[in-house]
Amino acid sequence: MRLRKSAAALLALAVAACGRGDDDRNAAQPVISNAAAPPSSNQPGVTPMGQRVAKLGILNKRNGIVQDVSLHPGQSVRWKGVVVRLRACEMTAPWEEEKLTGAFVQVDVQRPDKAWARVFSGWLFKESPSLNVVEHPVYDISVKSCEMTYPAGPAAPAAPVTSSNLSSARKLGTAPAAPSGESTATPPPAEPAPSAADNNAT
Repeated sequence: MRLRKSAAALLALAVAACGRGDDDRNAAQPVISNAAAPPSSNQPGVTPMGQRVAKLGILNKRNGIVQDVSLHPGQSVRWKGVVVRLRACEMTAPWEEEKLTGAFVQVDVQRPDKAWARVFSGWLFKESPSLNVVEHPVYDISVKSCEMTYPAGPAAPAAPVTSSNLSSARKLGTAPAAPSGESTATPPPAEPAPSAADNNAT
């Protein structure tokens, strides 16, 4: 229900911005508008959602121009005939093995009849751009970064205690020392195993 109200508010903002004068004037620079940021989990030491900053790239496939924008969650930007709204951004903690940077975005595009249509709503990932893509013939959105911090990670495991090389136990592969006055005989070499040809000959 909250998502529907947010979408309706975004569309109302987009329509209001559309009727504010010359579209060519708005096409030169993106117009950023603010909305309420989504609630954060308030984890200790983690940057609250409303204070994170995501850098997104908006690509116009027709002319190859990319417009980079920086948004806080809850902000939206209009560039020419597209409105991109950032709902959230995340990145994995530094101590995790798999590094991922993602942003939850909503993309609305103006149709030829001047109506706005939602063409995408979901997570985009910097490291896996093909995992979830904006399927539109003109516009594409990519995630470049998400600025946020984490608390200090878990402590590194303690180094194993090194033991002395001196040991009272005899080492593998060494024969016990013979008592004084006794000679140590070397065991005879083992006979080689018969080959398949020898077995067949007998």
